[in-house]
Amino acid sequence: MKEHSYLSFSLNNYLYGISLVYIEELFSLPELILIPENPYKIVGIVNIRGNIVPVMDFNFTLSSQSIDYCLTDSLVVLKWQGFRLGIIVNQIYEVINIFPESINTEFDYDREFAIVEKVKFIVGVAETPANIFILTNPDNWFNYVEIQQILSLKNLLEQKVISNHNADIFQANGSELLLTEQPVFCPNATLEETTTFRKRADNLRLPPENQDLKTFITLAVIALNGNFFGINLEMVREFTNIQQVTPIPCVKAHIIGNMNLRGEILTLIDISGLLNLPSMSINNNSKAMVVEVEGIVAGLMVEEVCDVMFSLNPGEIRAVPTGIHSVNDEYLQGTVLYHEKIMSILDLSKIFLNGSLIVDEVI
Repeated sequence: MKEHSYLSFSLNNYLYGISLVYIEELFSLPELILIPENPYKIVGIVNIRGNIVPVMDFNFTLSSQSIDYCLTDSLVVLKWQGFRLGIIVNQIYEVINIFPESINTEFDYDREFAIVEKVKFIVGVAETPANIFILTNPDNWFNYVEIQQILSLKNLLEQKVISNHNADIFQANGSELLLTEQPVFCPNATLEETTTFRKRADNLRLPPENQDLKTFITLAVIALNGNFFGINLEMVREFTNIQQVTPIPCVKAHIIGNMNLRGEILTLIDISGLLNLPSMSINNNSKAMVVEVEGIVAGLMVEEVCDVMFSLNPGEIRAVPTGIHSVNDEYLQGTVLYHEKIMSILDLSKIFLNGSLIVDEVI
């Protein structure tokens, strides 16, 4: 049977996956407008470009506890049947391909997954080296009445096109929710963290006419030797585990060898040297990012896949700081903040065309 693609992420020390067909956008977690008593499994709302998106916190459903949010958390926006819903996750990992027959739907739930309410959110566990709990179709998460009530609340809020900070009162299900009496989002956060959460929310709610949405780019974010690098997602085909690699004689050190990817021979490359970083070694957990540049398909060794879809406004890109950046600036398009750290944006075309990565005997 054909493999299905899943976005993998962690939540409260468990690893989950959800079908990629439902993924619309991913953001660093912004400040939410919290809804008292968490009706219909919804913890709050967020204004994304003038559209009100309900947000669900799986911690209340899957682990029966509330956990303080942090700046490294993310918001995954799902879309199905015209309905948009955000879910809060701790860490987004890679997109993984799983054969349906490798998902065990009759596994024994441990005590933390013994409640029927939780079981309906999890269709099974993918028997991979990490054992990933696969989430069900979002249609199973709510009953018809709950969806209608959520839509009713959402429509009322969208009519107001509320701001996260200057809205005073809105109506919901016949009752008034006073934002001034709302619980505070992430009350244990520091002032700096609160400011960052709020800034993210401010950026998200900018109306479309104030943004040139066509210029937004989506990056895959990887780590090399502890440094973050962004790569235009249009050039990325997939991420895969590095398995058996066949060395190639008489090639430069950055050409690691060939590997078989579902019948396609793929050349594996280590770009660390071009960036003035230590060379990487292959181990059981090594991963590769499969890219296509100027018609050339190759696998780039990566230390970690940090984000598979990071939306970026090009206006946020800054020049590479001089004198404090250890990476070779020749192959960088600029820098941007990623989880409050500097991320460099790689010029992958220049790396391939000018970095001596093309070897006629190999590629």
